[in-house]
Amino acid sequence: MHHVRPLPQYLVGRYHGWKATSYAENSAWFRRLADDGQRPRAMVISCCDSRVHVTGIFGAESGEFFIHRNIANLVPPYAPDGMQHGTSAAVEYAVMALKVAHLIVVGHTNCGGVAGCHAMCSGQAPELEEKSSFVGRWMDILRPGYERIKDLPEDQQIRALEREAVMVSIGNLMTFPFVEAAVQADELSLHGLVHDIREGTLWQAENAGRRWTEI
Repeated sequence: MHHVRPLPQYLVGRYHGWKATSYAENSAWFRRLADDGQRPRAMVISCCDSRVHVTGIFGAESGEFFIHRNIANLVPPYAPDGMQHGTSAAVEYAVMALKVAHLIVVGHTNCGGVAGCHAMCSGQAPELEEKSSFVGRWMDILRPGYERIKDLPEDQQIRALEREAVMVSIGNLMTFPFVEAAVQADELSLHGLVHDIREGTLWQAENAGRRWTEI
């Protein structure tokens, strides 16, 4: 525990600014969230990338979204093997405990995780093939997506794989029995989006990901 150090001052300053403005102006709402608990209508699974600001994109306030972030916004297949599964645990809690109505997978352009998966699967990143690579083993989830795009023209492959990261995740979500049951009961809807960082646009999957339209 001796490795834990105080926050950098620039973050301390930002916190005090938030406490004096956003919190002070909405303190009743924050107290209500604390006393009554969270009731988010949607879960968002997005990438860890610092450029992807999902609450900002949708103008969401505290308490609106249950958010889980990981590399390349991936969801693994259902695997009740007694091991530790952070993403699967978040999905279970959102669907079973919070009863969210919408589950949204948000991918993005210029994704480093997707680019790494492409490099690994095409033989250009042998270090990611190592068993000791946490990133490589995580990106194995996206290998089926790579197989579907590998014969496209090279300049189209990365963009297509970014969309596959969303659709692979949605397909894997449906392997969770409680997700499938909620979808079949019309209690949960699944949504796939890709955010274009440069243009600020948002594209949504339609027709099982065979078509993408700008919102």
